[in-house]
Amino acid sequence: MSLLLPSGLAGSAEVAASSANLGPGFDSAGLALALYDRITVETTDGGLTVEVTGEGAGQVPTGPEHLVVRAIHRGLAATGFRAAGLVVKCHNAIPHSRGLGSSAAAVVGGLAIANALVAQADSEPLGDDELIQLSSEFEGHPDNASAAVLGGAVVSWTDAGSGTPDYAAARISLHPDIRLFPGIPGVRSSTAETRVLLPAQVSHEAARFNLSRAALLVVALTARPDLLMAATEDVLHQPQRAAAMPASAEYLRLLRRGGVPAVLSGAGPAVLAFTTGAELPAQAVDFGTANGFAIAEMAVGGPVRWGPGAAGVSSTRW
Repeated sequence: MSLLLPSGLAGSAEVAASSANLGPGFDSAGLALALYDRITVETTDGGLTVEVTGEGAGQVPTGPEHLVVRAIHRGLAATGFRAAGLVVKCHNAIPHSRGLGSSAAAVVGGLAIANALVAQADSEPLGDDELIQLSSEFEGHPDNASAAVLGGAVVSWTDAGSGTPDYAAARISLHPDIRLFPGIPGVRSSTAETRVLLPAQVSHEAARFNLSRAALLVVALTARPDLLMAATEDVLHQPQRAAAMPASAEYLRLLRRGGVPAVLSGAGPAVLAFTTGAELPAQAVDFGTANGFAIAEMAVGGPVRWGPGAAGVSSTRW
């Protein structure tokens, strides 16, 4: 039987955006970006209040179906607790439905809030491996979720087994010379809608091509950024999604034609460019700007942080 948390506990969390796939690393490679959602929660004697400011305000549900709320309850249940009531405040900076891991951030942030609350009840919080497992269960793959949990660049994998899939990830050290330039459009795209564009089967030749590029991607990200152009080539998902987001496909083409390694961020429509010092080609930037892309350099995101109180002070994470 779960233990009831007392009212009046407050917790906060900060969680980064993420870019998944990175070209050939479909559903396995991920990278956190320094764009953060912030969540604060207080336990009450009953009821639920959800306030959303920033991205998604007035558009996302504000009841028990809200992803953050669902994740809080899942995290509490996993640690043997429940809350009679909650006041949840979300300040979102991560754009929704752009391929920047907004849903993964919501889930990881909610689980981190659960950690912040149960830690005040002298209970052991969820570890990174548990955060990756529980957050990945929401979407069925661990790329965005593991990047949001661990920060930096990650490689993740799934063991289907015979029951509930096991999800895991390892962080890799991004080469310090790599600079990141996300291009974030104003238009939205649904991962579910673009995923149906992918074929159920691929050729042995295509699988072999992406396998070589995914292996090379780890080398390029960690030690040989000069290999990023070849390492970010993909034939399994980006060409198939191009027709659904023509502006993103053209911006991506112009970047790569200009010698800049670039990929769709997740399922798009955002595009992520990598450089090692050079600025982006003017033709690509002009096209992107004219087509509503916000283009700016962004640092690598850190791991999820959580702590007690509205300001999130002194815990194992914050």
